[in-house]
Amino acid sequence: MAGGATFEQRWRYDLASLQCRRKKRHLQHSSAGTCRRVKSTNALAAADWAAEVPRFFNEFVVHIGVSRQRSSVMVGSMFRRIAALASVAALVAIWANLAFAQVVIININETAPYRLPRPIWPPHPHPPIPRPIPTPSPIPVMEYKIKELNVEAKLDRQIAKVQVSQTFQNTGNRQMEVCFVFPLPYDGAIDQLTLMVDGKEFEAKLMDKDAARKMYEDIVRRSQDPALLEWIGTGLFKTSVFPVPPGAERKVSLRYTQVCRASGGMTDFLFPMSTAKYTSKPVESVNVRVAIESDADIKNVYSPSHLVDTKRPDEKHAIVTYSGKEVIPGSDFRLLYDVGAGKLGASVISYRPDASDEGFFMLLASPEIKAMTEDMQSKTVMFVIDRSGSMAGKKLEQAKGALKFVLNSLKEKDLFNIVAYDSEVESFRPELEKFTDETRKSALGFVEGLYAGSGTNIDSGLKTALAQVKDASRPNYIVFLTDGLPTSGVTNEAQIVANAKAANQGRVRIFAFGVGYDVNSRLLDAVVGQNYGQSEYVRPNEDIEERVSKFYAKVSAPVLTDATADFGFDGVTAEQGPPVSRMYPKGPFDLFAGQQLVIVGRYKKDGAAKVIIKGKVGGAEQRFDFPANFVAKSTDSTNAFVEKVWALRRVGEIIDEIDLKGRNDELVKELVSLATKHGIITPYTSFLATEPNLALTRPEAAAGAATRSLDALAEADGLGGFAQRRAKGELKQADAPATAAPADAANGGIAGKRGEQGFGAGGRGYRYRDNADKEVVVDTVRQIGPKTFYRRDSRWVDGNVTAEKAKNTVKVERFSKQYFDLVAKHGRELTQYLADDEPMTLLIDGVVYEF
Repeated sequence: MAGGATFEQRWRYDLASLQCRRKKRHLQHSSAGTCRRVKSTNALAAADWAAEVPRFFNEFVVHIGVSRQRSSVMVGSMFRRIAALASVAALVAIWANLAFAQVVIININETAPYRLPRPIWPPHPHPPIPRPIPTPSPIPVMEYKIKELNVEAKLDRQIAKVQVSQTFQNTGNRQMEVCFVFPLPYDGAIDQLTLMVDGKEFEAKLMDKDAARKMYEDIVRRSQDPALLEWIGTGLFKTSVFPVPPGAERKVSLRYTQVCRASGGMTDFLFPMSTAKYTSKPVESVNVRVAIESDADIKNVYSPSHLVDTKRPDEKHAIVTYSGKEVIPGSDFRLLYDVGAGKLGASVISYRPDASDEGFFMLLASPEIKAMTEDMQSKTVMFVIDRSGSMAGKKLEQAKGALKFVLNSLKEKDLFNIVAYDSEVESFRPELEKFTDETRKSALGFVEGLYAGSGTNIDSGLKTALAQVKDASRPNYIVFLTDGLPTSGVTNEAQIVANAKAANQGRVRIFAFGVGYDVNSRLLDAVVGQNYGQSEYVRPNEDIEERVSKFYAKVSAPVLTDATADFGFDGVTAEQGPPVSRMYPKGPFDLFAGQQLVIVGRYKKDGAAKVIIKGKVGGAEQRFDFPANFVAKSTDSTNAFVEKVWALRRVGEIIDEIDLKGRNDELVKELVSLATKHGIITPYTSFLATEPNLALTRPEAAAGAATRSLDALAEADGLGGFAQRRAKGELKQADAPATAAPADAANGGIAGKRGEQGFGAGGRGYRYRDNADKEVVVDTVRQIGPKTFYRRDSRWVDGNVTAEKAKNTVKVERFSKQYFDLVAKHGRELTQYLADDEPMTLLIDGVVYEF
């Protein structure tokens, strides 16, 4: 070896020479029981010398990690070089992909362990609420970040072909010798995979769940970092070792075939990517694209984990996409879909954590795609537009643009008309018009000639429109747009609502758009509540045309109207009452081509059942029957999202009832109870963020605080009224858990059902809007799996832990024998909560534990 060689080169040369002298061409890996051929002295990987070092120092080696036994006397220059190198820097680490491509750096060196990084949350400009600062850990934290993650998956029946590419960067100042570990979502899911690093293929060996558990627990004990605990219980793939110099990037490509599970008659695709939360900074770009192909017609497509965009080019194909920028993936990506024949498809997902209490269910229903052309019903669309003086300028121009979009989207055989009002009322035609090219052009001319006047006669505008719609056998819709208060004609809210209800003889659904902060939002909610519709609120800086156009694109093709859902169980008597209750949305509903209906509710009776959906198709009554099964007791929290969606909608319904009918003590208590359990922070339950002890230890005082906050609903208009009713509508229309909402999601309301409330990165940073319509970020509440935790002093406390239950708390020392015994007993139902190393109190199987 030349004298100018580096220290590490001389060390590698000596070690390779020793191997040659001993006639050894392979090194044994203690973790996988496989051999690797030494191909090059310069390319000798850390795993090779890590396996050889124990022969000289009587050291213990676990899964490519190196432990050194210090010695005051070293024999031979080569031994001194090895010892010096090991003492200067801990070069051996594992990059573990614990979610099929989410890279985590794990150092398992016994004398130089490292902890996984956690990003600071919430980031600037939302500083965290001051709280006790935990004592810094003596164990250093690895420095790395995941820059980009792209997932492409193709699903055909229960087989998923997945290709992943990911770019990560060593942000530290030391070279890392890394390998990948790929935990399986469940045993038997994958039989082989191919891994490429910068175009070079690396072999991956399968470890069963017992060997994987031992590796995880060894790392957790050594590093005093519980991050890996949540993946205990399944097998894994592990690759060989390669170097990553300081500042260097590596692009990893992964291909595998996965067998998806079936859940409630639906194919359940899982791509675990929550390990990407272990990164020093948010992931710059996350993109997921799932292409579904099927020989049978695809019916329902639903993601309980992320707000996805779904395209349905035909009945046998669907494209589902998700993208995020600067995010910390706090949950795995999950996608459910079903297939079947017929004009309507439906599936039921049930969840019952407590067999002694009522369970929760979600009904998904979708019409077939070809119904867009074959069974699409002709409809009546009325436009009622406010042209008062306050609409002058940009608002009126955007409203006119929205009307033009809808007019150009009507179909032959549709009926329509336009009613414009200020203090007076003017109609495009004295009665409904058939849609033709000629009437379209005339209507566009009428819209172009609209100008702002004075006064706001909402009552006359609505009555004029409703009086023209008398045929209740066809789908009838009013798009009602206003930006202010009733100032002309009848101005009493209750009278306006009563007049609209009395005039609605054609079962017209009213969809109201309140524009700007001056609108009487309480009036609009009351009108749509009595007329089968929904309301949406548009901020001054938002585009009216975009919102109305997006809404109409969703509801332009009614397929099944005035539909109801019933459930048939064997052996249920009238005395037992209905087997299902508290379903949302309430009452008859319409199904639209290309859209999916989501109904949630509670159930008492378990077992096999029949779902009966009845409605009108082209004016004729039709009935559709589907089999369903309601579980007696859920064995895990896989479908806990069903309970969360029900809770969100129920909270919205409670607020709506209090808003329109007045306060009720029982409703207030239920509101506080649901909000506390599920972490649903509203202006009325904001004490959960500032005073969590109030709800956890003094529920009566919490109900009193909520009651006082609910006084704000007296604001019928203005900024406060607008903010409260926009947030209420969002809760009532929730289609997915709040954890699925990206932190910067734009509210799509009626059309998009994308919320502005929910948890951000990794279940942290709950965002909601206060009564001034300002965003509030809370870092004293967090979501982990199905549980909500509140920060009390320096500890996270499970929202299910009451003062009474806490009396018999069992204290458990982290990383003790008792600790790992509980891990072995409860598995992921416990470890998903222990993965964070902050002090925690939680309820598991009726026992309160303090970690």
